[in-house]
Amino acid sequence: MINIYTQEQIERLHQSGKILSEVLKALKKEIKIGISLNYLDSIALKLIKSAGAKPAFLGYRPEGANYGYPASICASLNQVVVHGVPSGYKLKSGDLLKIDCGVNYKGYYSDSAFSIIVGSGNNDAKNLVKATQKALEEAIKSAKPGNHIGDIGFTIEKTGKKFGVNVIQGLTGHGVGKDLHEEPTVYNYGNKGQGIELKPGMVFAIEPMFSIGSGEIKQLPDESWATIDNSLTAQFEHTIAITEKGVKILTE
Repeated sequence: MINIYTQEQIERLHQSGKILSEVLKALKKEIKIGISLNYLDSIALKLIKSAGAKPAFLGYRPEGANYGYPASICASLNQVVVHGVPSGYKLKSGDLLKIDCGVNYKGYYSDSAFSIIVGSGNNDAKNLVKATQKALEEAIKSAKPGNHIGDIGFTIEKTGKKFGVNVIQGLTGHGVGKDLHEEPTVYNYGNKGQGIELKPGMVFAIEPMFSIGSGEIKQLPDESWATIDNSLTAQFEHTIAITEKGVKILTE
């Protein structure tokens, strides 16, 4: 069942999203050569708690997982797409880092992610990051009341093709609100006019993920997901709400 949120509930979700946005801004400023992933995770935890919120990922155990997630952020490097577990690894020039984070503020969840090249990256990496960010921007524009969930996926896939990159298979966006993962599934491919109709009150995370090589993925021992050919990946994500007036980005 897809939850329909009231205007008041969407405002509460927006409060959660504002906290998350500030956390991600702070993390982005800290990302540089020599910084460890554990350090970034410790900053996120401290900032989330100081805002009176809880890290949505810490201890979260999705269906099929063997254990609860051990950190406040996902820090996924290079070929790892999502769910990369922070470690003592220190960032190097050319690393393509994806930071994904969620906040639970008074029972309302928000979810957002960005990709960043550490130091200097090659043209393929730059094109990949640009393509993924553009796909998110265009997908949000397509999430109008009266459009369909397929319009979002169609837009993401079309943008990827325009930039010559590939959609990651098997990973999707999702509904979010009173739980971290809700209905509907938001695919990164689709057909115009197909799938559920977008209605005011729907809230979900749009989450394009692209690769410069294969879109096929494999699960690693730490339960993160990486491309099967170890090609570079990128991810961007916003939590959005459908309103009578259009799209409201809750994690901007």
